[in-house]
Amino acid sequence: MIDVQDEDFEGDDGEGEGTARDLQAEIEAERIAEALVFASAQPVSEGFITERLPRGFNTHEIMLRLKEQYAPRGVNLVQVDGAWAFRTAADLSFVIRRDENEVKRLSRAALEVLAIIAYHQPVTRAEIEDIRGVQTSRGTLDVLMEAGWVRFRGRRRTPGRPVTLGTTRDFLDHFGLEELRDLPGLEELKGAGLLSGRIPANFNIPSPLMNDELTEDEDPITQMDLEELGLLAPGGATEE
Repeated sequence: MIDVQDEDFEGDDGEGEGTARDLQAEIEAERIAEALVFASAQPVSEGFITERLPRGFNTHEIMLRLKEQYAPRGVNLVQVDGAWAFRTAADLSFVIRRDENEVKRLSRAALEVLAIIAYHQPVTRAEIEDIRGVQTSRGTLDVLMEAGWVRFRGRRRTPGRPVTLGTTRDFLDHFGLEELRDLPGLEELKGAGLLSGRIPANFNIPSPLMNDELTEDEDPITQMDLEELGLLAPGGATEE
C-alpha cells in the first residue's frame, strides 16, 4: 500500500486558496469601480478610478467587464470620451419621464451651428458664418454654451486672435457618443434623411479633431482673455 502523506496535497490546497483570494480581490475591485461611477453625477475618468483601486488591477479591463455585465440590463455602463457613466438603456428611454428643466428645444440655427462646431472644431465664429452663409447671433452660441455642449477652446494665431470653439464631454454624453469619431458620416446622414438628394459631387464631411489639445495655430485662453470675453469679472472673480 502506498503511504500518502498530507504534505503531498499542501501545494494544491495553497494554490486553490490563492486563486479564491485573487477572485475575491477582482470582485471587490469591480465593486469599488461600480460604486465610484454610480455615485458620480458626471462621467468618471479611468485615472480617477485607478487612484482608488488597490494596486495591480487593470482599470480598463475591469470597466469592460462591467460594461458587458450591464449590457442586457435596464441601466448600461457606457464610455464617454474615455470616461465612464451609467445611463438608461437606449431602448427604454421612452418610459423615462423627462425632467421639466430639460434644455429647451434648439432652433434650426442652433442645430446648424452645433453641427458645424462638432464636425469642424476647432472653429471660429467667422468660420461658422462663412460655412452657413449668414451671421450667427451671440444668443445662439449662448444657448449652446448654457446647455454645456460647446466651449471656448483657445485663440487663433491670426489677426484679431478670434476665439476657437469646440464641443464638450457633455455633448458626447447627451447624444450617446463615446468619442467624436462616432459622429454620423455622409452615408448615415443620407440614410437618416438629413441630407437632400442634390449634394455637390465634391461634398464631404470633415473628420473632427479627436482630442482636446490645442493645435499649432491656437493659443490657450488666459485670465485676461476670459475677462475680455465677459466670463470673468476684473480681478478673476467669476461673474454671477
